[in-house]
Amino acid sequence: MIREDELTSGPRLAPRLDVAAVGSASQLAGMRAEWNSLLDASTAGPFNAWEWLYPWCRRISPDVRPLVLTARDRLGTLVGLLPLGLEHRWVNGMRVRRLGFLGETHVGSDYLDVVARKGREAEVARTFFNVLQGLRDEWDVLDLTDLREGSTTLGVAREVFGDVRVTERYVCPYETLVPGEPFDAFLKRTGRRDNYLRRRKWLEKQDGYRIERTDAPGALAGPMTDFFRLHALRWSSDGGSQGIKGAGVEAFHRDATQWLAERGRLRMYTMKVGGQAVASVYGILHGQTFVYFQSGYDPAWRNRSVGLVLVGETFKDAIDMGLTEYDFLRGTETYKSDWVTKQRQTVSLRAHGAGFAGTWFTRSEEWARQTRNAVKGVLSDELVEKVRRFRRRKAAVH
Repeated sequence: MIREDELTSGPRLAPRLDVAAVGSASQLAGMRAEWNSLLDASTAGPFNAWEWLYPWCRRISPDVRPLVLTARDRLGTLVGLLPLGLEHRWVNGMRVRRLGFLGETHVGSDYLDVVARKGREAEVARTFFNVLQGLRDEWDVLDLTDLREGSTTLGVAREVFGDVRVTERYVCPYETLVPGEPFDAFLKRTGRRDNYLRRRKWLEKQDGYRIERTDAPGALAGPMTDFFRLHALRWSSDGGSQGIKGAGVEAFHRDATQWLAERGRLRMYTMKVGGQAVASVYGILHGQTFVYFQSGYDPAWRNRSVGLVLVGETFKDAIDMGLTEYDFLRGTETYKSDWVTKQRQTVSLRAHGAGFAGTWFTRSEEWARQTRNAVKGVLSDELVEKVRRFRRRKAAVH
């Protein structure tokens, strides 16, 4: 097992940086202010925030031991973080020690990465990877998932580890916004202008129509309850949501939204008609970007395009705030392409440790994938879809 005392300054490290490890959730709890200061001075994405990763450790994966590497300069200033977790998996009779990002499962965290002060990304990543390379007999697999393509981390990992596997993960649609541009001018550049304006005009005539924006920490209970209900309704006919599933994930989001709101990073939008919530959008602010995280709506209002109108209002709000980017995150659903024109890719990176277990882990995954593909090859598309929905319903029950 990797020990914290093995991760202190020594001959493995670059002379300018000292590396240590934070190995428990209780230690992470005390890092908020310092972590936030570093994140604000970096180019790292929104899901590298303490407000996201700390509640993930508490609510989602109790079997994953935090192993957050920290890098400090000679003055003791935090200049880098590598938020890892260590877990033990049994794969076909062999124990595998796997290092992966905190936040990697259950909650849709895109753009996970090393967090480093601007201009020091390569130096910090190289320092961390040199330490891990020196401890290669203490872990079997290093899995870094959902990195943004083009991340400095990818090139540094190849340099330090040599043989690494990089595979594509998700396509993330986004759009560049023009501060000060009239909203109608933006609408003309989309495929939704006429339909959006027509649907909004009809809704505005309905009794009690309004859109509420909630960003205060003490006002989230009602909007979050509405969001969970509407999100579940949206996916109920398709076997349940894969994005927000289970009491633990809901508890995570209640924690994360509270802490994000305390940082001024949260926007919850709720559309109401006649006093009833009919659509909801869960958004995150990160730098100059509006991050569309999740949504929900009442299927009884589908034909009135309540989801379309509410998404349009989030674009209007983002432009009014002077933001320069709107990010839909993973997934290429049609409703996204109607609003945006650009895409970026996320990728995963894997390196193996010194022993055979890491290679065994990768081979076992490949065998399982081949078996699944073979089964799909003899089933009709309709039957595959029915099996998928059955599995989602069964998972939702449990």
